[in-house]
Amino acid sequence: MDDFIDRYGAERVWAATVASLAAIVVLGAVLFPQRVYVNLIWQYFWGPVVADAHSWSCVAWADGQQVACGQAGPNAGPTAEPGYTFISYAGYIPTLVLLLIGIIFILRRLEIERFRAGFFALFPFMLFGGALRVVEDANAASYAYSGEMAIQLPWSGFIISPLIYFTVFFIALTTLVSSIWLDRNDYVSRYEYPLAGIGTTLLTVSIAYLGYTAATEPYSEFYPLIPLVVLVGATLVTAITWVAIERFAPELNRGTQYMGVVVIWAHAVDGVANVVGLDWATTLGLPANLVPKHPINAAIANTTADVLPASVVSATGSAWPFLFVKLAAAVFVIWIFDETVFEDNPRYAILLMITVVAVGLGPGTRDMLRATFGV
Repeated sequence: MDDFIDRYGAERVWAATVASLAAIVVLGAVLFPQRVYVNLIWQYFWGPVVADAHSWSCVAWADGQQVACGQAGPNAGPTAEPGYTFISYAGYIPTLVLLLIGIIFILRRLEIERFRAGFFALFPFMLFGGALRVVEDANAASYAYSGEMAIQLPWSGFIISPLIYFTVFFIALTTLVSSIWLDRNDYVSRYEYPLAGIGTTLLTVSIAYLGYTAATEPYSEFYPLIPLVVLVGATLVTAITWVAIERFAPELNRGTQYMGVVVIWAHAVDGVANVVGLDWATTLGLPANLVPKHPINAAIANTTADVLPASVVSATGSAWPFLFVKLAAAVFVIWIFDETVFEDNPRYAILLMITVVAVGLGPGTRDMLRATFGV
């Protein structure tokens, strides 16, 4: 295998692998439309996006028409629900791995320096991803209220999870390449400045749009206690965790250094946002608590509700173990990324750190802003 890669080049092998897999999927969908496209691709990948875009709890494939399950006949085809399944995870995870490999090749080509500064400059994009997803939540709320979408399918599908990850990635990559070009042609002193500036602008525009919607549309309303509780709670949890690491296991953060704070905070936001949204949203003014859209979140909440007495669950809620799971995962990542990882392959290490933060901060920001603007 090593001789094969050395002979043809790792980038060519990667490109051929991606092209071959894409061709297999397309060919299978063309030759076996019912079995491959309808029963696999639509049911587990595109169907959930369609349901999410319409705020439907379930969508059915009715002789080629995508309709709400309640409007489908008794002999309708397969159905799909918003969110993820373990089958969709089995497709998305290998896709993410291939994407990460491709990003590594791009970073090598760009010959980027100052990786840690680039990590912090990309931080606004991680928040932007969650905010952009809530723009689609507002789009779905508009459809539920009036039957009209501001952003029509299939375009709105590109800002629904998981396709939004690819959308934000290509926006961030384009910005990164442009920022490096500006730096190397002496238009800016450091590429991090335009990179962070554009990300912050995109984030600001997205939140401003959501604020405008809440101020002018009947299907959205602003709940200021939600971001206050989530951000303060996540920051306090992060501070406690970081102080504990510094005091009892300082060797854990020697590799990540202050990037470790970002990792912990990102996953603390996700954890606290889930606890607040699933258990305490009504206490903070929302008409109803949120519903978990990830099978892991739902499994943890359901298991807690089954194991603990009902009296305890009514007082503490059932989502709080998810916060501890997220914190444990963040600390584990900090422990894994020691000094040797950054010394041996800094590009790879920073890329994985960005991915770890995005996986926590993207859904966390989405859950927080979704509750904040009542969509």
